[in-house]
Amino acid sequence: MAAENHTEMSEFLLLGLSDDPELQPLIYGLFLSMYLVTVLGNLLIILAISSDAHLHTPMYFFLSNLSLVDICFTSTTVPKMLVNITTHSKDISYMGCLTQVYFFVIFAGLDNLLLTVMAYDRFVAICHPLHYTVIMNPRLCALLVLMSWFIMSLVALVHVLLMLRLNFSLETEIPHFFCELAQVLKVASSDTLINDIYLYVVTVLLCVFPVTGILYSYSKIVSSLMRVSSTGNKYKAFSTCGSHLCVVSLFYGTALGVYLSYAVTPSSQSSAIASVMYTVVTPMLNPFIYSLRNKDVKGALGRLLSPAASRL
Repeated sequence: MAAENHTEMSEFLLLGLSDDPELQPLIYGLFLSMYLVTVLGNLLIILAISSDAHLHTPMYFFLSNLSLVDICFTSTTVPKMLVNITTHSKDISYMGCLTQVYFFVIFAGLDNLLLTVMAYDRFVAICHPLHYTVIMNPRLCALLVLMSWFIMSLVALVHVLLMLRLNFSLETEIPHFFCELAQVLKVASSDTLINDIYLYVVTVLLCVFPVTGILYSYSKIVSSLMRVSSTGNKYKAFSTCGSHLCVVSLFYGTALGVYLSYAVTPSSQSSAIASVMYTVVTPMLNPFIYSLRNKDVKGALGRLLSPAASRL
């Protein structure tokens, strides 16, 4: 029998980014470097915000959560890839693949929702400055983050439960460096219609509503700033949005690039290479964007690192 039930199969084979043995050390070194920079950079952002009382505000509370999610997001895929290159193996267990899908969906969605929440925070701060502390109170901030976690955990759980009903051939090959949901559904040997419908509906909802919220927030911000007469006040107000806009553009730009690569190129390996941008590169660049463009974060990082430097 060609197709075996999921309960009988023990593993998938992740084909990775390249089959060339000579490229494996280069890929390993590149991804290990990017992973370490991602973890260290985002960890420094979290430590800087938690150690500086001036940054205990809603905007930086959401930023620290975004940094935590970025660490988890990258940690879901890259360590397994590095282990496989080190051991010259392509295996990932069936349960390991489901676990990777579950957490990848959660953290990818959380990135999306947190960026939307941060846009709402900037909208309230600029358009309703007198009521900012009342509206963006600690209880609401915590609720927004918890609701984001709850929504994405539920979405990911349904994805995994729907995958449990699928059958796969023995030693199914996945043309990717991790268990990307769409690729896993493609290699299933049973009908995936329900899975595909759910995937498309959730993807549309998690794109349309956040993007609409971000665009609405910034349209109101621009409209509000146009009524400000002082150029200095305009610049000061909009400078607080600069870093967020860069991260939003990077996140949605790379996600759009991956979608277009899926649509244009028939090669799954080309799509896997394109997905490196939003799974690894974007979380790595976020700390640099916020530390270089934000004076408060830059100052907090300086104060955090200066005692450590003085002890050396």
